[in-house]
Amino acid sequence: MTADPDAWPRPVWEMRLRAAQVELPEWAEHAPGRAVVVATHRGILQVHSWDVTTGRLVVATDRDQGTTECAIDPYGSWLWWFDDTAGDEWGRWRRQPFGSPPGHGVETPVDLPEAYDAGLLLARDGTVVVGRTDERGTHVHQLVVGAGEAGTAPVLLYSHPNDAGAAALSHDGNLVAIEHSERGDNRHPALRVVRADTGAVVADLDDGPGKALTAHDFAPRDGDLRLLVGHERRGRAELAVWDLGTGDVRDVRLTGDDGRPLPGEVTAAWWYPDGRSVLAAVDHRARTRLYRHPLGTRTTTPVGPVDGSVSEAAPRPDGDVWLRWSSAATPRTVLSARTGREVLAPAGLRAAPSVPVEEVSAPGPGGPVHALLRLPAEGEGPFPVVVDVHGGPAWHRSDAFSPHLAAWVDHGFAVVSVNYRGSTGYGSAWRDALEGRVGLTELEDVAAMHDHLVGRGLVDPARSVLAGASWGGYLTLLGLGTQPDRWTLGLADVPVADYVAAYHEEMPDLQAFDRSLFGGSPEQVPDAYRVASPITYAGRVRAPVLITAGENDPRCPIGQIDNYVRALRSREDYAGPVELYTYGSGHGSVVDDEEVEQLRRQLRFVAAHLDR
Repeated sequence: MTADPDAWPRPVWEMRLRAAQVELPEWAEHAPGRAVVVATHRGILQVHSWDVTTGRLVVATDRDQGTTECAIDPYGSWLWWFDDTAGDEWGRWRRQPFGSPPGHGVETPVDLPEAYDAGLLLARDGTVVVGRTDERGTHVHQLVVGAGEAGTAPVLLYSHPNDAGAAALSHDGNLVAIEHSERGDNRHPALRVVRADTGAVVADLDDGPGKALTAHDFAPRDGDLRLLVGHERRGRAELAVWDLGTGDVRDVRLTGDDGRPLPGEVTAAWWYPDGRSVLAAVDHRARTRLYRHPLGTRTTTPVGPVDGSVSEAAPRPDGDVWLRWSSAATPRTVLSARTGREVLAPAGLRAAPSVPVEEVSAPGPGGPVHALLRLPAEGEGPFPVVVDVHGGPAWHRSDAFSPHLAAWVDHGFAVVSVNYRGSTGYGSAWRDALEGRVGLTELEDVAAMHDHLVGRGLVDPARSVLAGASWGGYLTLLGLGTQPDRWTLGLADVPVADYVAAYHEEMPDLQAFDRSLFGGSPEQVPDAYRVASPITYAGRVRAPVLITAGENDPRCPIGQIDNYVRALRSREDYAGPVELYTYGSGHGSVVDDEEVEQLRRQLRFVAAHLDR
């Protein structure tokens, strides 16, 4: 089923993983010919300087486990990047001159202890706003950094034991928007705007329990007090303009050609440079598309591709929009919306295409369940199937390129990606429906889709693999224990396996997430965690399972995974096997060699045990 790892040429699935990647460039507002971009360097994602005019790409970081969190200052003089230890997400921000090679001129301008990142905002006057989360809560500081100088003493703008983050900075650097969960529910945050010099509260916006608010983008002009915000007042994520001068919050009604509201949910929004129009990303039925909307009109115009999904976008100073786009069949690329041409091509190998997806809907206990189905190009069902459960849970699978899912199709598997209750893009009620029966609710929808495809004769119930990463890995382990007759094999990457132990080991913002989801800590609602924890059902697991874990993972720590593996291995009646593969990074890897090794192990494991 898998090729010799030393053989040449490499199999197509491996070459897809080794294909060069480039993410959406972030350009300097006042020097748009300069940008920072994350791209592949010697098989690892690293931060680069990019001269837009000449096309010159200069690698800035060369860290063993890669570097993906970065920013550029408004004048394009400095690249900022987050420095952690081997993917543990605990660290601090560094900066170095634009165009400099790794290690050259690196500074540490923010004199604050290491912490988890909770936002970095940069203004043209040298104002820097840094959000940090540690065991005491979230803290937002402001300082001023000059050229080649250490920053001023940090000024504390905000601090609270509950989860928060620095979300947006006004164009003149005077106001900071903070998303916070002072009510104790970081799944449905409120907004506070403070002065950037003192932290004095300017305004608060809170839609109450169960209704999230998001700060997207301040207006692009000095003194303009308008802030683009996301709200859920009508049961789905929509867009509004909050005028901090008047206090008014006015909806931005995105409409189709028929004058009716666009279906779907607004997931991101940006101002065009003129300050009169906005660009909105709208998720609908597993596809993300862009729309331009001039304020004060009823005109909403599509921008960019009308198929596939846009993962990143931003308006350029000349009114163009750059976007990162792909579909299940077409690999990721960075495009100009105006010309449709590639803006920045990755240097090196290109990924091979895959098959398109088919939309599938199945009746579920909470309403119709939507999924995306990939089928092999040859053969007829019933196919062996990989049932793909996404992470998050507040996320969804899109019609977007995935070299991992394409590999299973290459090997003759059907792949179905289920957007279960808990997924985004289907309304607030669908996203929040898992509260109260965490894990079990999602698995009901996964089972409904599996039954539907079995009934259509497309997939083989005796060769059914449940697979996912992060929250998807958690659902995989939970499904093997609560639905043991359904699944032939399990592939769980970086999962929650022992929920109580995971809670006490994970990073603070995920502890806050768990309290929001379950209604308290394990000490406050022990039964809720027990019922939702995979280790509770370890005695019922029959299927072989392969678990992959990061040794430095702060989200799904390795200790609680070890507990689960020991529970399975201690059973005399478990034929197994349970295999545990660990790697020296955090919650996933951006190293090509590591990604290839992990997928190769999965392919071999399934080949060895699927038809047992």
